[in-house]
Amino acid sequence: MKKIEHLGIAVKDLQASNLLFEKLLGVAHYKTEEVASEGVNTSFFKAGPNKIELLEATNEHSPIAKFIEKKGEGIHHIAFEVEDIKAEIARLKGEGFVVLNENPKMGADNKLVAFLHPKKTNGVLIELCQERA
Repeated sequence: MKKIEHLGIAVKDLQASNLLFEKLLGVAHYKTEEVASEGVNTSFFKAGPNKIELLEATNEHSPIAKFIEKKGEGIHHIAFEVEDIKAEIARLKGEGFVVLNENPKMGADNKLVAFLHPKKTNGVLIELCQERA
């Protein structure tokens, strides 16, 4: 893994949360995007070399809606940038991790993504991200 790519934060109201994080970080969000396949609207902030992704559910069946219902707003996942997502999935499976989607799928911010189940990562949902060519 190369670095932490971003922190994902589940929010109830993307517009209100954008205003909150603009005040907190002193910068405006630089991008919003819908990921229809996941039932989510996203907004990205940069704070120095770091990125924060805010995630708002677009329907009640969205993983974000379910997360907020169970745990409330807050940190949803940590995303790590990888060079070769398929090789990293194979390596992590070999190490005993549970991969939620063995075939990478299109995520926000022009990334291929895959997730590791939190039951094998101390309760933290881990996202693997590879820049699409």
